[in-house]
Amino acid sequence: MKTEMTMVARSIVLMAWLLVVAVPVEARENPPSAAELKAAVQEAYDKFKDVTDGANANYIPELDKVPSDLFGVAIVTARGEVFAVGDVDYSFSIQSVSKPFTAALVMQQQGAEAVAQKIGVEPTGLVFNSIMATQLIPQVSVNPLVNSGAIASVSMVKADSASQRFDAILDWFNRLAAAQLTVIEDVYQSEAATNQRNRAHAYILAASERIYSDPMEATDVYTRQCSIGVTAKQLAVMGATLANGGTNPVTGQRVLDAQYVPKVLSVMLTAGFYNESGIWSYTAGLPAKTGVGGGIVAVVPGRMAIVGFSPRLNEAGNSVRAMKAIQYISEKFGLSIFGDGR
Repeated sequence: MKTEMTMVARSIVLMAWLLVVAVPVEARENPPSAAELKAAVQEAYDKFKDVTDGANANYIPELDKVPSDLFGVAIVTARGEVFAVGDVDYSFSIQSVSKPFTAALVMQQQGAEAVAQKIGVEPTGLVFNSIMATQLIPQVSVNPLVNSGAIASVSMVKADSASQRFDAILDWFNRLAAAQLTVIEDVYQSEAATNQRNRAHAYILAASERIYSDPMEATDVYTRQCSIGVTAKQLAVMGATLANGGTNPVTGQRVLDAQYVPKVLSVMLTAGFYNESGIWSYTAGLPAKTGVGGGIVAVVPGRMAIVGFSPRLNEAGNSVRAMKAIQYISEKFGLSIFGDGR
C-alpha cells in the first residue's frame, strides 16, 4: 500500500511539472503583456539603481576591478521578446551561473540519472566552495551547483582532451545564448592564479573516485568556463531556453530535451542560491542561479527568464541589486511557481 501511495504521489508531482513546462504560454491565465513587462523592467531598474549595499568579489582580483555601479535588468520571454534596461550589453564573467547549463549538457549526453548518481542533487546548506561539505556528506560532490559538483560536471562532459571538453561547453553555451561567447582572458588568468581551493576540491573528488577526468584538467576547464563573458541579455536568452522547455526562443532550435528541463530547474530551486536558497524560494519562488560575477538568472517555467546584473554582492556571494530586481518583478506579477496566494 505504501509503495502504491508513493507511486501515486510521484505521478502527481510529474503531472504538475508537465503542466508547468509543457502548457503553451497562451493557455496560462493572464500572462503579463509586453507593455507590462517593459514597464516592470524599468520600474525594477529605477527602484534599485541607487542601492549601494554589498561589494565586489575581491578574492578574484580581476572581479574587484569591475565598475561597482553597473546595473542591468533583462527579461526574455518564451516567445523571444526582449525587455531590457541599464547595463544589459556589458559583458561580465558568467562564473557560477554557468553551473546548471553544464549540468544540462551532461544530462543531454548521458541522461539525468548520470547526474544524480555520479554527482548528486542534494543541497548542502553551506557556502558554494565549502570544503567541510565534502567531508560531512558521504557523496562528496553532492550537487552540480556547488564548486565540487560543478568540477565533477565538467569532468563528465564527453571529450578526449581539455580543449575538446571546453569547446563542447562553449558551443553548448553559444546555442543556449544564440550568440558567439568568448572567454574574458584577464578574468581567466586572475582566477587560474587564485583557484587553489578549487584544486583542493578536485583532489578530494579524486580521492573518493567522484571525478571522471584528470582532476587538474577538470579544474582548469571549469575555471575557463567561469570566465566566459556574457551580457544580461544573452544570459536571459539562456534562461528563456529553459523556460521554453529546452528550445531557444530566439533561434527556434531545440537545444535541451524537454525531459531534462524539470531536473535542471529543480536543482536550481534547491541549490541555486547556496545557503540562501531557502529564503530565495520563500521570497521569489523561482528556480534561479547566481554567480559572483554579479549575474543572476531566474526562470519562470513556460513564460520567461529574468536576469539581474550588478557586481555588488552580499556576504553569501549573491548580487544585492539583482536579487531585489528579480524579487520585485516576481512579486509584481505573482510569478512564484508555488502560486501568488491571491
